[in-house]
Amino acid sequence: MAQFSYKARKPGGELTTGVLEATDAASVAQILVGRSVIPLEISEFSAQKVNKPEGVNFLTPQVKLDDLVIFARQMYSLAKSGIPILRAVKGLADTCGSKRMAIALQDVASQLERGRTLSSAMHKHKSIFSQLFVSIVHVGENTGKLDDAFLQLSFYLEREQETRKQIKAATRYPLFVIFAIVIAMVIMNIVVIPIFADMFTSLGAELPLMTRVLLASSHFFVTQWAYILVGIIASIYFIRRYLQTPQGQYKWDKLKLRLPIVGSIFERTLLGRFSRSFSMMLVAGVPLTSALNLVAEAVNNSYMAARIIAMRKNIEKGESLSRVAASSTLFTPLVLQMINVGEETGRVDELLAEAADFYEREVDYDLKSLTAKIEPVLISLVAGMVLVLALGIFTPMWDMMGAIKG
Repeated sequence: MAQFSYKARKPGGELTTGVLEATDAASVAQILVGRSVIPLEISEFSAQKVNKPEGVNFLTPQVKLDDLVIFARQMYSLAKSGIPILRAVKGLADTCGSKRMAIALQDVASQLERGRTLSSAMHKHKSIFSQLFVSIVHVGENTGKLDDAFLQLSFYLEREQETRKQIKAATRYPLFVIFAIVIAMVIMNIVVIPIFADMFTSLGAELPLMTRVLLASSHFFVTQWAYILVGIIASIYFIRRYLQTPQGQYKWDKLKLRLPIVGSIFERTLLGRFSRSFSMMLVAGVPLTSALNLVAEAVNNSYMAARIIAMRKNIEKGESLSRVAASSTLFTPLVLQMINVGEETGRVDELLAEAADFYEREVDYDLKSLTAKIEPVLISLVAGMVLVLALGIFTPMWDMMGAIKG
């Protein structure tokens, strides 16, 4: 069906414009007459004029999670106050701080004027509104509880936002120390060690093994730095390309759950996200199989998503949720117990929400103690670097001093 723009007059004589989808202009005229509106002008309309994001390029900042949190919270307040959705979306488009979000909301408002639903209008902007976001809004529209849908989304997004902030805060110090170590190694190989190399070479004496290793590494770094730089850049490029493939992303997501120290944090974070998302979908009234599809996208881990999709397929074959969850070997006994009790009592959503609270509290504690767990590893790295330098540089100097005294 094509889209047609029209100009028409309402029964009171007021001029109105808009866009309708129909097979031809005659059908548009019939629709307008059926609405007691007199058509004045009908012409074919190009949707690209509305959907084209003017003024947006690759330098335009992406929509952040903070923007989505603010949008969901404001939409909840406006919908609860009884303000029409079209007016609310237009108002938020004018006051939105993100340029991409503002343009998307303007397009959503234009689609609402053409008779589309809010969820279908948001679905056209997948880079901003996730499938989970759109589905919750869709359920809210169908149940007449759009304000509750945005309230649930705001809670979910705020929790996700808090988790990300905690992860950044916990990893800031270790990353800074690692960066400082790398810079120190580069400076020593380029500036410090070559000075000692000239001095040791002039002596002509046999040098200890550790000293020869340091001199060789410094010489390689100074003479082959261009190849090292190209190798690093090429490695980063090919690794990123590989991780963008389905197979590479799957292996990396699986490996993250088995990393020392942080692997358990990743796992509990994903289990908490699964429990929270699944509970929210069930509360909203989404069918079980559809909810599992949406949760698979929400966990943002291809390894866990594949397991959840396998669970959905087994449920479609007639198996119970508790049985497929146990056979997936993905969940801890706590989640399995919550699912079992929830199926027996009909309170799966409530018990999963409690499981999500438990995992989120555990993740909070682990993130607060993460720095303390990583500190011994960082201290060991620094100590090892100092030991190598001491053995490589000071041992020959001590031998020289001993020879002079002798």
